[in-house]
Formats: sequence, structure tokens, C-alpha cells
Amino acid sequence: MPSPSSQAADAAGGAQTIPGWDALLLSLLVCAVLMVSGLAEEAALPTRVQDVLRHPILGRLLPPGGNEAIGSPSPRPGDPVGLVLNALTLGLLAAYLVADLALRGRIHWRVKWLLLSGIILTALFLPAGKLVLLRQGSGPASYTHDGGVIQTEATIQFLFEGKNPYVEDYVNTPMAEWGFSKFRTALYHYPYLPWTFLFSAPFYWLGQWIGFYDQRLIYLVLMALALALAPGLIPAGHAQRGRAQLALVTVLALNPIMALDLMFGQNDSFVLCWIIFSLAAWRRAQRGGGNNSVGADRRWLAISALLYGLACASKPTAWFFAPFYGLLLIADQGVGARWRDLAPAALRILRRAMPALISFGLILLPYVVWNPYAFYEDVWRWSSGQGETGYQIWGWGASNFVLALGLVADRFAQWPFWALEIALAGPILLWFVRRQQQVNTLTNACWHYGLFLLVFFYGSRFLNENYLGYIVAFLALAIFCATPTTEARTAPIRKERT
Repeated sequence: MPSPSSQAADAAGGAQTIPGWDALLLSLLVCAVLMVSGLAEEAALPTRVQDVLRHPILGRLLPPGGNEAIGSPSPRPGDPVGLVLNALTLGLLAAYLVADLALRGRIHWRVKWLLLSGIILTALFLPAGKLVLLRQGSGPASYTHDGGVIQTEATIQFLFEGKNPYVEDYVNTPMAEWGFSKFRTALYHYPYLPWTFLFSAPFYWLGQWIGFYDQRLIYLVLMALALALAPGLIPAGHAQRGRAQLALVTVLALNPIMALDLMFGQNDSFVLCWIIFSLAAWRRAQRGGGNNSVGADRRWLAISALLYGLACASKPTAWFFAPFYGLLLIADQGVGARWRDLAPAALRILRRAMPALISFGLILLPYVVWNPYAFYEDVWRWSSGQGETGYQIWGWGASNFVLALGLVADRFAQWPFWALEIALAGPILLWFVRRQQQVNTLTNACWHYGLFLLVFFYGSRFLNENYLGYIVAFLALAIFCATPTTEARTAPIRKERT
């Protein structure tokens, strides 16, 4: 929770004559996440009620009479534990709305942070924990996602056995029990980068020694750390810093798609957290530089770059942030407003980005050298739909027009999506780099990244719904970190036209 002094700009009155906008945002997202998670459980987990009732831990959380009274048929999500968590969440939301009106001063913010933490616990972390426990009782291919949990755990096993996960197939792992048989092409490929399993490997070893492990535990701990660091990204001069901090944490935690992503164990949150860690270190470097502490500035910038390198070594999604993050690295020096200013700026960016390049290279190079073709096949060719087991045309993007117009025979056919990606995302990239040259701020970097990613994936072979939750997280970072009083001082060449 931020210190009370950080709330000075918007804590003077404490209570408001009208409700705070952060309270409305929280209300919308709580309702959305409860509905979306309930629908997902109802559609994908038909035996969840029976599994909860017979589970040795979950089945004993309520007295026997309570389990019987609240049992099926019942509202979504339907199981006794899920319904109690929903009731707790809505009770905490009501308390938050009352506190927003009734309290004043420092206690106003402290109570709201406490209630928001409770809401995140009951609406996100505990439901995810429920699915972790149900999986332990129902088998490794149940109550989770295939790539982010099942396959990553199998990859860690290959690591301990000295096998190359980019060479091995997954037909003899629990992955073979998950999903639709026709679309199980991931059984022959591991499309993620090595940091996804290298970071988790020590915790997996510890979990095997204890007798309990689920990859989502890593994602949940990292998300808790990211949520704790996120308020510090809001600049000190923000006119409504307290509400902006609350709102940012609310969107990062309760964005319905990202919340579902975390509950079932998709690994977008893993990449998101490492980028948030990197940006938190970058913000600390800016504050250090502002206090004329050049040494602290450089150390934190180096830490930021190293953490961004780890994000890039997790999933190629992070690579798209590189041009905007690179400009951020020299925000204290200025970039120049002309295209020809990019050449000397690139050399300065390269020097400051060296920790990112080193960490990225040290993690990827062993696997590239081990079997370069297998690495390329899994990480790139599979996702581009090439080969006998390439990824299908999928998702919510423009690829559906290709299918609907009959331009391909089926979802596994080839079509030049690369041309559409270049046509859509190429001009956007050039425009965004120029915009950030002129106003080089965290807000612009995050907004450019999120929108660039959306445009690129809209024209790609697949735009999976979980990508949208990841994109929304960066749009939220952009909006809530924006302030004309401090961000514009970072390195603008001229003010943006309104």
C-alpha cells in the first residue's frame, strides 16, 4: 500500500460529495470477473460441484449441512466454495463503496486498500487456489490450461532428465489428455522461450520434494509482487495519484480476461509481471536521476534492462515492446524529434540495453546451439502454421475473414498473413516511434506497445482472447501513469498537439 504522503494531492477532502470514479471502475470489473469466471467454470468444468464436495480440503470448508443446502442446482459458479467466495467479494465491494463516501483523510485510503486487497483475494487468488486443489484431486490434465501449466511442468521434467524440450514431443505427458484431438498440434512443439521453465525449475524441484506443485503457484506469487509494485509507477505529481493507484491495481488484477488467464494458468501474466518489474526499476531510476544521484540512476536502469531481457526470454510477445522500451532507456537524455536523430540515439540505447541483451542471450543461446532447427521449428514455424503440425488459424482477428470468404480450405492451410501484418503494423510502428521521439514517456511507451500489439495480432494467423487481457493491462498502465506535470519533463522535444 502506498504511503499516506503519496496521497497528498487527492486526499485533502478524503470523502467526496459524489462517488469516486475508482469505485465505479472496481464495481464494473468485479461484476465482470464474477460473471466471466462463472460462465467459464460452468462451460469447461461440468463435474466441479461433485469434485468440490468430495475433495478432502474443499469439501470440509463448510459444515455438512451447509454443503447440502448450497449444493446444485444453484447459481453460477455452482459449487459451495465458489458461491461463498462470490458473496465475500460482493460484501467487500459494498464496504469499499461505503468507505469511499464515508471516510476522510488517511484512514480513507488505508481502508480502501485493505478492502481492495480482500476483493482481489476472494475474486482472483482464492478461486485460482480452488482450481489448483481440484486439479490435485482430479488429475494433472484437469482444471488448468495446456501450455501454461501442463506443458511447462512437462518441460521442467525434461530439463531435469537432460532432454531438450524443443526436440521432445509431449504425446506421453498429460498434455495428450487435454483439448480437442484434431487441434493438439502443440503436442509436438514447445512454443515458449526457456525462461518460462528455467525460472520455475527450482520451485518445481522443491514442490516435488514437498509432494505438491502447480505451475500457477509461480504465476500467482509473481502477480502478487507485480500488484505490490504497480502503484509506484504512478508519478508523484499525478493530480489524483491515490485513485489512479487504486484503479491501476484494480485493472491489472480484475481485468476479466487476464483474471481468467491467471486462474486457469495461461502464461501471459508471467511475461506481464517481468515487464512490470522492469518498469518499476525504470521508474526508480528516474527518481534517482531527479535527485542528482547518477550512480543510483545507472544501477536501476541496468536492473530494469536485465529484467526486460528476462521478459523477452519468456515469450516473443515481449519483443514488440523493444522499440518503445529502448527509447525509455534514454528518456533522461533526450532523443531528438527528427528521424536522423534515431541513429545516434540507437547507440546510446544499445549501451543501456546491454544487460537485457546479455540476459536474453545467456538464456536462449544454449538451446539455440543445442539444436537450432528444433528451436526455430517450435518457437517460430509452429506459430506461423508451417509444417505438418503447424498451429491452426484461430482466434478473434481478421483471420476470420480469410476463413469466411473461403480463401483457404481449412484452418490448417497456409495464407500470407505476414503481408497483412506488415501492411497494418508497419506504418503504426513508424508513427509510434516518431510520437515517442517527441514525447518520450512511460505513458506513450505502454500505449504504443499495447496498440501496436493489437494491430499486429489482428492481422496475424491468430488473435487469441487471452492476448486481449494482456493488451488491456498495458493500456491501463498508459492511462493511469499519465500526468502532464511530471511525465512531460522526462524528455519532450515539443508538446503534443491536442
